[in-house]
Amino acid sequence: MPHSLFDNHRALLDQAQTAIACRTHWSPYAENPRSYGEMALEDGLTAFEAYRNAQFYLDQPGLTGRCGGEISPYGLPLNVSYPRCSPEGLIAAAKSAMLPWVRAGIETRTGVCLEILARLNAGSAEMAYALMHTTGQSLGLAFLTGGPRAQARGLEALAWAYRAMTQVPAQAAWQRNISQRLEKRYMVAPLGVSLVIGCATQPTWNAYPALFASLSTGNPVIVKPHPTAVLPLALTVAVARQVLKESGFDPNLVTLLVGDPDDTPVLRDIARRPDIRLIDYAGAPDMGAWLRDNARQARLFIETGGVNCVLIDSSYDYKALLKNLVLSLCLDSGQLRTTPRVIFVSREGIETPDGMVDPQQFGRDLALALGKFVEEPARAAEVLGAIQSPATLARIAAVSELAETTAEILRHSSPIDHPQWPAARMHTPLLVGVDAAQRDFYMEERFGPIAVVVSTANAAESLALAEATMRDKGALNFLVHATRPHVQQFAEDVAVRAGVLLSLNLTGAALVNQPAGFSDFHASGANPAASCSMIDAAFVANRFYFSQVQQHYLPPSSIDWLVDP
Repeated sequence: MPHSLFDNHRALLDQAQTAIACRTHWSPYAENPRSYGEMALEDGLTAFEAYRNAQFYLDQPGLTGRCGGEISPYGLPLNVSYPRCSPEGLIAAAKSAMLPWVRAGIETRTGVCLEILARLNAGSAEMAYALMHTTGQSLGLAFLTGGPRAQARGLEALAWAYRAMTQVPAQAAWQRNISQRLEKRYMVAPLGVSLVIGCATQPTWNAYPALFASLSTGNPVIVKPHPTAVLPLALTVAVARQVLKESGFDPNLVTLLVGDPDDTPVLRDIARRPDIRLIDYAGAPDMGAWLRDNARQARLFIETGGVNCVLIDSSYDYKALLKNLVLSLCLDSGQLRTTPRVIFVSREGIETPDGMVDPQQFGRDLALALGKFVEEPARAAEVLGAIQSPATLARIAAVSELAETTAEILRHSSPIDHPQWPAARMHTPLLVGVDAAQRDFYMEERFGPIAVVVSTANAAESLALAEATMRDKGALNFLVHATRPHVQQFAEDVAVRAGVLLSLNLTGAALVNQPAGFSDFHASGANPAASCSMIDAAFVANRFYFSQVQQHYLPPSSIDWLVDP
């Protein structure tokens, strides 16, 4: 029987179902802050400030104390403390809450999840400040990518889940002959407790597909935020628990697990527990590898990024190419797993309407374009944001030192002043030039605002090196600028063999590191960068199974048993 919340949001779900089939542009949630009220951002700031220097309230089981130590990349101490709960307490509560949630049915679960998304959307401005001061994103990008676009990803997962769950009817009458008349009932059954491990730089955008895919298919969810970016997911959990409670369900279907700043022992402890049957993780490769080796009882949905490659062969509009590439390199200070890392350019030159451009000239042109972009402080601050982790600053310094002796620094990374936040960790991108033979330098992801231009002999070598890099190290995307049809075809072949998603000749504001919800698949699950794609049928279908109950229509005593000849 339909739930009232399902009825309330049915039109949105129907639109989402259409969108995942058509793959055209669709934004289910308004992306302009003014759509949420003229004072939305001001009210959001007030709400955010109320969390600072205070205890974040969550009535969860297994409470053992409080913890928290987030400091904004903009230099603002948050001083928010969160309830520290034992993993066993959260797991036990999740298991206890699961069966009534499962028996509520597909439409009820879907309706509750749609309401959670609606409440999260209403709080987008508040969430924007929480994201800004934990991830380092600028306020505008935090609102957009961490609010409406993250919520859209959650809705996209929900649409896929609803489609997968409703492919099988709730009941069926089966008859082979007069003695074999069976009534069959089918129910979506969860695998068990789901663990969603948040990342530091895009906690909502990465977590929402997992959260809603697991919850809608009947799995209770324990959310484990990154210790430096707890507040966005704490707000998410609080909203989910409130909606669940109002809807008559145990709020412990969604809980928050936090620990000390170095909470790796807590994470490794809970990840190996037998009751944890699903794990979603986005973050550093070392933890992803550890999960693959140790969390063998769980189905893993892992994204660790890789070495995203760019190949520049020829261009219709060289200046537009440079501008687009600069935006991609600067966006969120290169702290996206989708950021381009390596740029292959042939010594035969880049064919442009104005003539050939060799790798050295390209390096100078890209460095100059970067310099022009960051010289305007307000523009730079809006796109770069702040460096989330001091470890990224250390990585920039280490690569700069290495490049001083083994490569050519095309443009140094340098600190720049944020126009509003003097203590912000804000740095320009580091651009390094190397030769194709220096594989150790560029066949490695260097997370942050670091890019490497690789000089190759020709387009064929560029394609071969890009394929080897992406196949062996993994990649989430592959950007190619080529006007020659045969190079485009070879690039498509490389993308298929490397299991990577290909973009051709992007200019303007269409950035390779901003996948579009309901249209783009994020990762392929076909190379080491990720074990899954966000979002496709497999992303949701692997979180549940169909349970089956069958029985005779009539009591056995009344059946005239027949035997087939």
